[in-house]
Formats: sequence, C-alpha cells, structure tokens
Amino acid sequence: MKIGILGFGKMGEAIANGLMESNHSKDFEITATTRTADKALMISQRLNISCHIQNDRLLAESDIILLCIKPHQAEKLLKKLAPKFRKNQLILSICASVTTEQLYTWSGKKAAVIRTMPNTPCLIRKGMTVLCAGPAVKAAQMEISKQIFGSLGETVVIEESLMDGATGLSGCGPAYVYLIIESLSEAGVKMGLPREVATLLAAQTLSGSAQMVLQRGVHPAALKDEVTTPAGCTIDGLMALEEGRLRVTLIKAVLAAAKRSQSLREKV
Repeated sequence: MKIGILGFGKMGEAIANGLMESNHSKDFEITATTRTADKALMISQRLNISCHIQNDRLLAESDIILLCIKPHQAEKLLKKLAPKFRKNQLILSICASVTTEQLYTWSGKKAAVIRTMPNTPCLIRKGMTVLCAGPAVKAAQMEISKQIFGSLGETVVIEESLMDGATGLSGCGPAYVYLIIESLSEAGVKMGLPREVATLLAAQTLSGSAQMVLQRGVHPAALKDEVTTPAGCTIDGLMALEEGRLRVTLIKAVLAAAKRSQSLREKV
C-alpha cells in the first residue's frame, strides 16, 4: 500500500521512520512532498524515500494521504487538490481542530477521512494517538490507520466530539509533563543534587510511575496509597501539593487547552 505524506515535517518523519522500522515495513511504500526542491532532496537522501514538491503527483500515486500541514492551510490546499482525490483513497489528517466533515467537504467528498491527534513522543515510538472516523470510512481503513500509528506507540479510537478533550490531554500533555519534570529537577538542585542527577531522578520516576499505571491496570489513587505510609515523608509532600492546588491546576490546564482547540476551529 502506498502512503503519501503531504507536508513533510517532524511528525511526518516520525511516522515514516516508525513504519520503516516496524514489522509492517514491507506492507507500505512511502513517498512525501515538501515546499522546496532542496529540502525534498535532503529528505530523499537522509531517509531513502521518494520526496518531491508535486502534490498532484503524490495524490495520483498514493492510496493513503497523510495530511501533515498546518490547520489554517487545510481548506485552501484541499480545495485546490479536490479534483485529484479518488473514491478509494483515505485521508489521514493530523491537523488540530479541523473536523472530518470540513476535510471531507474541502477535498471534494470522495476520499474517506480519519482525523488523528498524535503527540510528540511518537518521535521515539512512545506516542499516544487518538483517531476518529469521518464520512465514508470503512472498518478496514480504520484498522490500517491504527496499524500505521501503532508503529509509533499506542492508539485509541474515540468519538469526534471528544477530540478537543483528547487534544488538551494527550496532544498538549507532554508539555505539562516536561514542566513537572523541570520543577522536580529544580527541587532536587535546591536540595543539593547535581542538575543532571536531579533531572534523571525526576524523569525516570515519572516514566516508571507511568509504566506502573499502564502495566498493572490499577487506579492511580491506589498506587499513590502504596507509596504513602502512615506518618511517612510522602504524605507531607502530598499535603504540600494539595495546598498548592496541583490537582485542580492540571485539570484546568487540560480544559484550557481543549477550549483553545475549539476556538481554533472558528479561525480555520
């Protein structure tokens, strides 16, 4: 199956690398387009894939179009390319906030559309991608899409009405986690730890704790209680976090990012 990456950037490269290094590498043939011939040549040489600047040609040669452009570019570009889309094609969009109905309409109502929201850990194949089906999507097309993004981490299919919430949580979430790691590292430095040691302790602690949640399938509150011994150190730290309203602040961060995702749709 031929995948055309339209608008080759960091996420497009992550997907290309993930597929080429996965067990499904022989199932897909990857091509890409970018804005300049010089960049296309550089990508071709670095990744050993076909990369050029002709979007029309990419559509003609591809079964799946991976749309990796900025949201504000989607309408103009898709309307321009609309006559080139075919009924048996699939558009996989990573454009934040742009709905499947918008994408389907702008592209001429021929190709099926699946909207996705991957996050940046996809770059190291530890990502989280949420997907939702748009008009005319078949079950087999969704399975192929899950296979593509599954090469970069975990996937989950949700209703489109939940996509803004997913954007605020997993799409923007890595930034919240980096801020938490930075803050914990600063605390370690304050207590006299070398910065590189403090950062390692903070990052590995978050990584290990996340794996505990994923692998044990236990509610985070129960895992928290396992660490919190009576009259121990942890309860004092938790009290300080509650006094600082960390819990509600993180909830507000997700809600604010989701609201922003909704408002961006009005500007598309």
